[in-house]
Amino acid sequence: MPSNGHNGLPAYQRIQTAIRHRITNGELKPGDSVASERELARLHSVSLMTARHALAGLEQEGVVERRRGAGTFVAPPRIHFNKLMSYTEQMASRGLSAASKVITSKEIEGEDEIAARLMIPATSKLIKVERLRHTSDEPFALETCYLPADKFPGLASEPLGRGSLFSTLERDYEVQLTYADEEVDATAAENRVAQLLQVPRGAPVMRIRQVIYSSNAKPIIYVVGFYRAERHSLFIRRFR
Repeated sequence: MPSNGHNGLPAYQRIQTAIRHRITNGELKPGDSVASERELARLHSVSLMTARHALAGLEQEGVVERRRGAGTFVAPPRIHFNKLMSYTEQMASRGLSAASKVITSKEIEGEDEIAARLMIPATSKLIKVERLRHTSDEPFALETCYLPADKFPGLASEPLGRGSLFSTLERDYEVQLTYADEEVDATAAENRVAQLLQVPRGAPVMRIRQVIYSSNAKPIIYVVGFYRAERHSLFIRRFR
C-alpha cells in the first residue's frame, strides 16, 4: 500500500498534485516533458512502483501521455464527447483552472441561419458571446455562443470571462441543459481566427458546431468553436 505523504495524502496523490500544480501555474505546457518515474521516485522519496502508479493515474485521466521510448509528456486538452460539459468543467476535470477573455458580448440581429438552428423566427434578436479560451497562458480555442435574447435578459452584461456560461444559465435563468448535437470537421484558419489563436493563416484547426438543448427538447444555445489542432485530442467513448 502506498505510504501517506503530507496532509494525509497517499504518496502517489502527492506526486499527482505536484504535477497538476506545475501545469496549472504554466510551468509545464502541453507537449512538455514530465519527470521520469525514476526522477519522481527520487524527488519525492518514494518507491519506483509508487511513482509509476502516479503517472499511470494521470495518464488515465488524460493529464499526461506516455510515449514508448521517449518519456512522459503533458497531454493536450481532451474534448470529451460522451458528456456535455462546459469549458470550466472540462478544465476542472483535468485539475486545471479555466481562463477566458470575452471578445464580444452583445445583442445582434439579422442572423437568419443561426436563428434557424435555434428554431426561432429569422427576425429574432440574439445574444452573441465570443470568448478566447486559454490554458497555460496560451490561446487554444475561440468559441462563439448564440442564444435567444428574449429568453436571457441581461445576459450580455454578465461577467462571463470569469465564470461558466452553463452555470449562469442554470443558476440565474433556471435553464436545465440536457444534450447537444455536434458537427466536427477540420478547416483552415482564416485571418481573424489565426490571429486570435496565434497560428499561421491557413493552419489546420478543428471546428465544432454545437446545438445545445434544454430539458424541453428545444435548442437554447448554438456554439461555433475553433480549436488549435496541435493542442487537442478527441476522447470518445462509445456505448452499444
